[in-house]
Amino acid sequence: MSVVTEVSADGQKLTISVKGRFDFAKHQEFRESYENLEPKPESIEVDLKDATYLDSSALGMLLLLRDHAGGENADITLTHANSDVRKILAISNFEQIFDVA
Repeated sequence: MSVVTEVSADGQKLTISVKGRFDFAKHQEFRESYENLEPKPESIEVDLKDATYLDSSALGMLLLLRDHAGGENADITLTHANSDVRKILAISNFEQIFDVA
């Protein structure tokens, strides 16, 4: 599995780990990782430690996640991105809309 989901014991935090290329091929799997969770978690971490590449469809998927989680009030952190992925996030100004740690 290239998208792994983990919900904290109290259900308040969702961690989505993406492995390999984060592109359109992961669209369905990524969406299913958060779409039907009840109750909705308070915070979401997208762990990009094992993501080797990010394309424009991945950026779109992150925006869809943000909309689903509450838009600008959503608590979403993108973590552990390598330098290539971080550069894509910076060029796309995603550091303005997401916490990048």
